[in-house]
Amino acid sequence: MRRNPQIRLHNPELERRLIRSRILLATVLASVWLLGTGLRLYDLQVHSHAHFATLSQGNRVRLRPLPPPRGLIYDRQGILLAENLPSFRLEIVPEDVPDLPRTLERLSRLVEITPRDRERFERERRRSRPFDAIPLRHRLTDEEVARLAIDRIHFPGVDIRADLTRHYPFGASTAHVIGYTGAVDERDLRDVAEGTYAGLTEAGRNGVERSYETELRGVTGYEQVEVNAQGRTVRVLESRASVAGQNLYLSLDIRLQRAAEAALAGRRGAIVAIAPDSGEILALVSEPAYDANLFIGGISAENYQSLSKDPGRPLFNRSILGQYPPGSTIKPLLGVADLASGQPLGPGGVYCAGFVKLPNQERRYRDWKRSGHGHTDLRRAIAESCDVYFYQLSLELGIDRIHDTLVAFGLGHQTGVDLPGERGGLVPSKAWKQRARKQPWYIGETLVNAIGQGYNLATPLQLAQAAATLARRGQVLAPRIVRAREDVASGRYVPLTPVPGTAVAFGAPGQWETVIDAMHDVVQTPGGTAFGSGRGAPYAYAGKTGTAQVFGLGSEEEYVEENVAAHLRDHALFLGFAPQHAPAIAIAVVVEHGGSGGHTAAPIARQVLDAYLVHEEPTP
Repeated sequence: MRRNPQIRLHNPELERRLIRSRILLATVLASVWLLGTGLRLYDLQVHSHAHFATLSQGNRVRLRPLPPPRGLIYDRQGILLAENLPSFRLEIVPEDVPDLPRTLERLSRLVEITPRDRERFERERRRSRPFDAIPLRHRLTDEEVARLAIDRIHFPGVDIRADLTRHYPFGASTAHVIGYTGAVDERDLRDVAEGTYAGLTEAGRNGVERSYETELRGVTGYEQVEVNAQGRTVRVLESRASVAGQNLYLSLDIRLQRAAEAALAGRRGAIVAIAPDSGEILALVSEPAYDANLFIGGISAENYQSLSKDPGRPLFNRSILGQYPPGSTIKPLLGVADLASGQPLGPGGVYCAGFVKLPNQERRYRDWKRSGHGHTDLRRAIAESCDVYFYQLSLELGIDRIHDTLVAFGLGHQTGVDLPGERGGLVPSKAWKQRARKQPWYIGETLVNAIGQGYNLATPLQLAQAAATLARRGQVLAPRIVRAREDVASGRYVPLTPVPGTAVAFGAPGQWETVIDAMHDVVQTPGGTAFGSGRGAPYAYAGKTGTAQVFGLGSEEEYVEENVAAHLRDHALFLGFAPQHAPAIAIAVVVEHGGSGGHTAAPIARQVLDAYLVHEEPTP
C-alpha cells in the first residue's frame, strides 16, 4: 500500500509548545499595555487632576470684567458738562473664533471697519489674553446692530455689548478745561495695578479728564459666567459689582465761560477769571478751540490733520501753555514794591520827557508816549502807564529785587492749578542769565524788563493769579478748577478747601490801597489807559493794561500798527478785578496781535465783568 505524500504526521507536543509561547507573548504584551494604560490614567486622573480640572474649568467658565460708568462732570451750578450716553460696541474673543482673518473680512461686509479700527484691535489683542473680549468697533449705529443680530449665529466668538460713550454737551466751549477721553494705551497701564483698566477702553487725555482720571474711572467689577461651545453665556456663577467713578463739580461757571468765549469774538487769545476769595477758576477760555467730541472713539485722520495743521492751533491751550511778555501789566506789582521800599524816587516821582538815557550811552529808552508825561508820581505812572517812571524805578530796585517781587505774585513758576501741562513762564535774574545764557547781566536789560519786556514771560493764568493776589491785598491762593467731588454710591459731597500759598511779604495796607486806587484810575478816571472801556460801569473796579512787543524796534523807530503785518503786531493784555473794594472776580485777558491793551483787551474784560456782575450777555 502506497503512502500519500501530502499527508504529514501530527505532532501534538510541538503544537502545545507553540500555543503556550503565543499565549505567553500575548499575556506579556497585554500586561504591558494594561500597566501603561493604568499608569496614564493614574497620571491624568490623580497626579494631574488639578491641572486638567483647571483647564476644563477654563473652557467652561469665564471671568468677565464689569467696567464702571465714568464719573460725570458738572459746572458750579450743577449744569452737566460731561455725560455718558448709551451705545453698542462690537467685541471679539479671539480664542472662540475659528478663523480670525476670515471673520474680520466677513464682518467688514456687515459694518464699516476702518484700518484704524483693525490697527487698534490688533494692538489690544497682542497685550490681552486669548479669552479676553477685545473691542473692534465702537458706537455702532442701530442699523449696524440690526444687521449683526440677524447673522450673529454665524459668528462664534463675536458679540455686541452695551456700552457708555463720553459726550460733551458744550463741545468746544469746555474742551480746554475738561479735555477728552481716548483709547487706553501703555501710558495708562504703566503706573497702575494690573487689572485697573480691565474692561475699560477709554482714559482721560487732557484737562480735568486727565488730572482726575483716578477719581473719574471708578473700580472695575467682575462676573464669573458659564459659556457654551460657541462662547455664549449660559448662566452667571458669581459677580462683584463695579464701583462707579466719582462725579466732579467744577468751579467753572458755564454761563460766564460762554460769555468770555463770545467776548473774544473769534480772536486768538485767552481769558482767565478767578474768584479771589477762594482761588476757584470761574472761566478759562482759549481761542480758537476744538470740539472734544471728535476724539471720542478715536478721531479720524482727516479731522486730526485739520486740527493739527490749523494755523490758529486750536489744540493749544493758551490759558496755561501760552507764554507772553506781560508788558505793563506788571507795573502795579512793582508799584507795591516801590512803596514798600520807601519810594526811592521820592513821593513826587520823576519828570518824564518821553525817554531816558543811561550814563555814557547814546541809546534812548523811549516811553510809549513820545511827548512824555511830564511830572509823574506813582499813581499817575500806573494810571497812564508811564514807562520812564518804571525805567527809573528799576535802576533803584535792581533786577534781582524786581525778580523777587514778580515771583512773590506768582510769576515765573507754575501756579499749581489742577490741570495737566501748565507752563511756568519766566522771570529773569542775574543768576538765571548766567546759568541759561552764560552771559553777564546788563543794566539796559533791567530797564526793559521793568516794563514787562525783555526775557519776561507769563501765562494768562499767572496774570489772573497776580490780579487775584492784588484783589486780596497780598494773600495768595492756588487757583483750582475742581471745587467738589461726589461719591455716587453714598451720595457724599466733599468740597475741596482752598490751598493757601505764601503771602506777599511786603506792602502795608495803605500801600496796597494806593496801588489799587491807581488801578481804578486806569479804567474809570479820564487819562487812564483804559478809561474808554471802564466808563459808565455800574460798579467800581481796578485794572491795568499791557502791550507786549512781538518784535524789537530801534530806539528811533516808531511803531505804526497799520504798517505792520498782522502776525507781527503787538499782543494786547489786561488784568484787573471787580468790584474794587469787595472783589468777586479777578480777570486776565490776552489777545494775540491785538495791538493796544487799552483798545482791545480792556473792552473784552469789561464785557466779561458785566456778564458776571450785572448778567449782561456780551455782543460778539
